[in-house]
Amino acid sequence: MDFTDKKILITGGSRGIGAAAARAFLERGARVAVNGRTADSVAAAMSEFGAGDRVVAAPGDVGTVAGCEAAVAAAIDGLEGLDILINSAGVGHSGLIEEMDEATWDETLDVNLKGTFFCIKAALAALRISGGNIVNLASDAGLIGEHRLVVYCASKGGVVNMTRAMALDLAPEVRVNCVCPGYVDTDMVRRDGIEKSHDPAAAEERIVNYAPMKRISTPEEIAMAIVYLASDEARFVTGAALAIDGGSSAGR
Repeated sequence: MDFTDKKILITGGSRGIGAAAARAFLERGARVAVNGRTADSVAAAMSEFGAGDRVVAAPGDVGTVAGCEAAVAAAIDGLEGLDILINSAGVGHSGLIEEMDEATWDETLDVNLKGTFFCIKAALAALRISGGNIVNLASDAGLIGEHRLVVYCASKGGVVNMTRAMALDLAPEVRVNCVCPGYVDTDMVRRDGIEKSHDPAAAEERIVNYAPMKRISTPEEIAMAIVYLASDEARFVTGAALAIDGGSSAGR
């Protein structure tokens, strides 16, 4: 899968799955615009990538429309166009329904769902010119319900069905797909899913055993699925929700 000189924006590209995807695309010759919430986080990630002028900064809080527009504009300006948009930025909170407040709802839906939509809207003219494609980050929690993740499930379920609807609206010029990971060994999962638990050891055991494959995936495994969907090898794939979850969404 060759991405030589392809112009790619990755939201949430400074850490986790987004950073793994950035490395995978850079290894295959792409030029990558890295988005993170702050200029400092973006600069730190770019330094770690060590790809010189093949990476450009596109900071912005994608939980706001203005942040989405700023990130996309910086990417298009720095890359001189856009071929691929990867919407990887995301947040997650777990807890009982009674524990979820308006601020939690707003942050989760703003970043995960609204941010995905408005980044796409801002990038659409450039992607139509290039005949490009979009890969959204959903979740197995967008395919099935999960205990204590009601708000997160609502946001990622929205991403999955929005992906399908956008694929219909934008075909045949622009392909739109999403990946649906299960638990991934990222700082977000470690922090919010394990470390904040009243019993971190039990929480980690539960996460490890959640999928039939009995382990947590790596960011690199998810990145390779993103690379595939963004590649010419997937040129007949649109509207797909690709589960990479160790079998967690197959059934109980």
